[in-house]
Amino acid sequence: MLLGLSIATKQGQPDDVTLLNLVAVRRDQDALAALYDRYSRVVYAVLLRITRDQPSAEELCQEVFFRLWKNADSFDGCQGSLTPWLLTIARNAALDRFRSKGEKQRHSEIGTEQILEAPTPGNIDVWVDNKLQADRATALMGDLPEGQRQALELAYFEGLSQTEIADKLGAPLGTVKSWVRGALLRLREQMGGVQ
Repeated sequence: MLLGLSIATKQGQPDDVTLLNLVAVRRDQDALAALYDRYSRVVYAVLLRITRDQPSAEELCQEVFFRLWKNADSFDGCQGSLTPWLLTIARNAALDRFRSKGEKQRHSEIGTEQILEAPTPGNIDVWVDNKLQADRATALMGDLPEGQRQALELAYFEGLSQTEIADKLGAPLGTVKSWVRGALLRLREQMGGVQ
């Protein structure tokens, strides 16, 4: 459920909750386009990292924003910012795609990551903000203890279950669960100031 209406963010642009309310209540296509401009690059980057396939990442990115269009009223601003919500949708969509292809084909699909398109003049501020967030998250991931970092990467970027991670790392399942939980808590705490 969407809560509250903030009027604007920096440079007089509507904030995320306002835009989501416009999408949910008025089915405002311009509001959806504004959200797409703000977040499509970071969503695409995560999808590309998971799928390692540019066409799949592009298709899934469109699917994520279609899901946002259909379910904008399910976002709860009290639970956090829009970025993690969208990235969770993106991750789940990519993992659903992998699971539907089957384990053998998923592991045989190894490709090189594509370079993201350069920002356009109209969205440079948003692109820079997203890039800084991504760089900060990457740096923080590098600071995690080895077990936590490996477990988190295997879970979020390879789509492995905690049982599969335990098998792959040769660690007890309880330890893997602790690593993942500890890593997420640490990242959340350190990213707390980033929206």
